[in-house]
Amino acid sequence: MRVATICFLSAILIAIATAVVFAEHGENLKIPNLFPFPDSSGVVETFSSNGSIDLNNPFFQDLGTNGRACVSCHLPDQGWSIAADRVQLRFYLTAGKDPIFRTNDGSNCDHNIDTSTLAGRRQAYSLLTSRGLIRIAIDVPAAAEFEVADVNNPYGCNEKGTLSMYRRPLPSTNLRALSAVMWDGRESTSPSTEKITFATNPSDLLFDLGHQSVDATLGHAQARVPPTAQQQREIVDFEMGLSTAQAFDNKAGNLDKHGAMGGPVQLARQKFFVGINDPLGGNPFGTAFTPLVFDVFQSWSNLDDDDARGAAARAAIARGERLFNSKPIDITGVAGLNDDLGVPHIAGTCGTCHDSPNIGNHSLPVPLNIGVGDLNSPLDVSYLPVITLRNKTTRQIVQTTDPGRALISGKWKDIGRLKGPILRGLASRAPYFHNGSAKTLADAVNFYNGRFNMDLTAQDKADLVAFLSSL
Repeated sequence: MRVATICFLSAILIAIATAVVFAEHGENLKIPNLFPFPDSSGVVETFSSNGSIDLNNPFFQDLGTNGRACVSCHLPDQGWSIAADRVQLRFYLTAGKDPIFRTNDGSNCDHNIDTSTLAGRRQAYSLLTSRGLIRIAIDVPAAAEFEVADVNNPYGCNEKGTLSMYRRPLPSTNLRALSAVMWDGRESTSPSTEKITFATNPSDLLFDLGHQSVDATLGHAQARVPPTAQQQREIVDFEMGLSTAQAFDNKAGNLDKHGAMGGPVQLARQKFFVGINDPLGGNPFGTAFTPLVFDVFQSWSNLDDDDARGAAARAAIARGERLFNSKPIDITGVAGLNDDLGVPHIAGTCGTCHDSPNIGNHSLPVPLNIGVGDLNSPLDVSYLPVITLRNKTTRQIVQTTDPGRALISGKWKDIGRLKGPILRGLASRAPYFHNGSAKTLADAVNFYNGRFNMDLTAQDKADLVAFLSSL
């Protein structure tokens, strides 16, 4: 039987077993550290600094009224997010009645829909099953510098005062390396903290995550009362203890072999602080930026590999890591960089925006618009609404599929700006980007290649995919 078939069948069995475990809560239920979950390219594992994954934590408990828990959208076999193919499996196994399928945010729209039949549910939850998208309703700020001129939403949510955004659930793991909470940073703008900073971290992050647990429970789980202070602390402590990474590759084998540092244990030891390796002088210690962002597989670069099995795959991963660190990128037209700095061209690499060593997110809260949500994106965004915004002063018009940070700040310049995610455990949580427009990592690499004219060869693209899949 082929490896891919074995992994697919294993994934189904684990998904069923996991669902049963989550449904039958009892005393001392735990998932052991480094439990192997099959994914599209191998195995993903989680290491918890608390010793194991405690299923009695409020993270796994129904604290609301619709059957959901945090784990409904943040599963360990899917990088603590959701993968669209696994959501499809849940739909088929439960006929679309699993708690993730709820009309408050799981359906494409929350009115003029019929979920009384299987066909109706399949249509209502099509974005969740095809792209892993949750609908987020966000009010337009009263003092925004823009007004909503038109909303063309193919699913019927055409309201102008409250916009429906369709976004991927971000992973609830590797959180100690966050510099902003949520794609648009809206959980980093609560009354007690406006930005996660070196001086105030980690207390600001812990506060924001606690605030986010309240909003998620009241919103996604439709709770009548917020989680208690104790429940908030337990959820945040649980999340902060998680480190998740790819541990095994179907072609390359164990990702900590031959001196490599793959897997979640090494990731848990990785140093991080807000501003670490910032390319624009934001490192609080004044240390210069190094483009050598990843060295997880550096030992495989010149490996005298006497283990013929997997040697070619290990070499490809090492080449992909070198490309990530060194391939020149002419960064142009990126809102949040070129415009804010007044520099039309920035000589960079992948690490310019994914600068945190061996983690890959931006170490400072710098939301950017690289064009993923633009109507002219080379990726398919035809399933998303078209939102027309008008500047109240200049009367300039912009059309987008997601206003991004502008819906929080109200600033015209923030239209389309969103943060980038942490680049670990990627293979387990497709599709990619905030709107799920890249169905595969190959799609994501092709997007960057076209957007920034990187002139990647077919071999380069394959090597980058191999590297990203191994993170």
